[in-house]
Amino acid sequence: MELNEPMNFLWAGRDVTMRVIIATLVGMVLGIEREIRGFDAGLRTHGFVALSAALTTITALLLYYQLGGADSRLDPLRVIEGMAAAIGIIAAGLIIVRGDNVKNLTTAAHIWLTAALGIAAGAGLYPLVILGAALAMLLLVVVGAAERFLPKKPYDDED
Repeated sequence: MELNEPMNFLWAGRDVTMRVIIATLVGMVLGIEREIRGFDAGLRTHGFVALSAALTTITALLLYYQLGGADSRLDPLRVIEGMAAAIGIIAAGLIIVRGDNVKNLTTAAHIWLTAALGIAAGAGLYPLVILGAALAMLLLVVVGAAERFLPKKPYDDED
C-alpha cells in the first residue's frame, strides 16, 4: 500500500496556523454566551467544534493538493458535506422535546453555525468568518435581549 508523503513539523506555516487559531478563538467567543447562560455546550464545546471543523477542512484541502489537485478525482467538498451531516446529528442530539416544550434548539443551531465558521476559517475565508461571527453575536446578545420585551402569546391548536 502506498501512502501520501508525510509532512514534517515545519510545514504548518503562518497561514495554516492562523486558520486553526482563528477557528478556535471564534468558536470560543461564540461559546461564551452559552457558557454564561449555563448551557452544557459552552466555551470548550464550541471551541472544539470550530477547531475540529477547521482541521478537517485544512486536511481535506492539503490532501487534495498533495495527491494531485485538479488532476485527481478527489473532491474536498465531500469532506465538508460529511462534516455538515455529522455536526447536524450532534446538534440534533442536543434538542430535548417534552410535550409542548422544546429545549436547546438555539444551542443546537449555535453548534451547527460554529462548525460552519470553523469550515470557513479552515478554508481561509476570513471575511466570511468575521461576518458570520458578528451576526451570530448580534443574534445571541441583541436579539436575545430584545425577545424578552416581545409579547408572548400562548400556543393554541386552533390558530
